[in-house]
Amino acid sequence: MKILIADDHELFRDGLRHVLGQFEGPPAIVEASDFSEAIAAVEREKDIDIVLLDLAMPGMAWSDGLARLKAILPEAVPVIVLSASDDRRHVLQAVNMGASGFIPKTSSSRVMLSALKLVLSGGVYLPPALLDQGPAAGDSEGARIAGEVAVSALTPRQREVLALLGQGKSNKEIARVLELAEGTVKLHVTAILKALNVNNRTRAVVAASHLGLTAPETRH
Repeated sequence: MKILIADDHELFRDGLRHVLGQFEGPPAIVEASDFSEAIAAVEREKDIDIVLLDLAMPGMAWSDGLARLKAILPEAVPVIVLSASDDRRHVLQAVNMGASGFIPKTSSSRVMLSALKLVLSGGVYLPPALLDQGPAAGDSEGARIAGEVAVSALTPRQREVLALLGQGKSNKEIARVLELAEGTVKLHVTAILKALNVNNRTRAVVAASHLGLTAPETRH
């Protein structure tokens, strides 16, 4: 496994390298200290498995940098925002642009490793504190109602899948909880994304959280 750490603070990169060394392997680490170096690394290294990206780096506006990285990375390679900022609008904007999750820099090494494993397995990680805030200030009531209407059009099984997506679970984990084939879960997820008019799992997670969906009890 190869991981790109893009952060302009050498001390943080050193600490994160130490944390990532706890992965079985351990993974190969590529480092970048600004957006230009991150883009060059992605163009040079063709086998990067995951990108850990600090939004507050020199070189260009973070939105431009993220857009450039997403444009040249294979679609299957997740980009996770790692930031000290808790600006919820920036986080949600990054999600809308295709980021696969957000890990605050204040997270413990245990939380960080668990979040990375979840994303690598196809899930999504957003910190509970972020989701618990509910819709951001300024979110329109019309958008919330539209979301509720979209969810009402889902089948009961699809609503269960959406609730589990809201917990950031991967397809494999959802299949285990609901006792379904993983291929069936993928079909449900595709239908959910279409109904909610979103183009990635992370935005579905945010939608599920805003709509207050709860997951079904784990079956025994």
